[in-house]
Amino acid sequence: MTFGDLLVGPGALSPPAPVIPVIVLDDARHAVPLARACVAGGVALLEVTLRTPAGLDAIRRIAAEVPEAVVGAGTVVARADVARVAAAGARFVVMPGFDRSIAAAARDAGLPPMPGVMTPSEVMAALAEGLSFLKFFPAQAAGGVAMLRALAGPFPGVGFCPTGGIDARTATDYLALPNVFAVGGSWMTPAAAIARQDWAAVTTLARAAASLPRASGRGA
Repeated sequence: MTFGDLLVGPGALSPPAPVIPVIVLDDARHAVPLARACVAGGVALLEVTLRTPAGLDAIRRIAAEVPEAVVGAGTVVARADVARVAAAGARFVVMPGFDRSIAAAARDAGLPPMPGVMTPSEVMAALAEGLSFLKFFPAQAAGGVAMLRALAGPFPGVGFCPTGGIDARTATDYLALPNVFAVGGSWMTPAAAIARQDWAAVTTLARAAASLPRASGRGA
């Protein structure tokens, strides 16, 4: 199973939003209301990172209590993480870089992997493993829109999800590119709104992000 199956395969979200929230939680008790707020705004594909100790439990709670959401694990940097997130109920894996062994472990666990890339060599390595839906990270620092335009020529069959330094304003620029199927970012789930448990604000941000126009036919 590939990440593309979540977007265009049987049982895929119809249609998936052009955004994937990158969620960082310090308190797992916020996971369920946050996920419900995102879903209410039309954003159901959620990446919960393992950057904090609360990440794994947050995934577990969303998987168990918010069936409308498709929750995945982000910041997966070790093979051992794959077994942990699979047991928690994650449905996909996002890696900040490309690691063949982690991608293989994710596939073996039935979790579509989306590895991070920022160079042509990394794109080629991912393609060699049959992976064509890739995270472009860190997007702004790695050349942004100009770099993705340059990658479109030699890699016409690759879809990218740029993540890193993107906000509501710059997301539109990325989504105008035919080789971008979604953008990832934390602007939809800001730390300040989570801290004050302002779930209405999260829904408003998610709804605005879900309505962003997308040029790509991949996942649309």
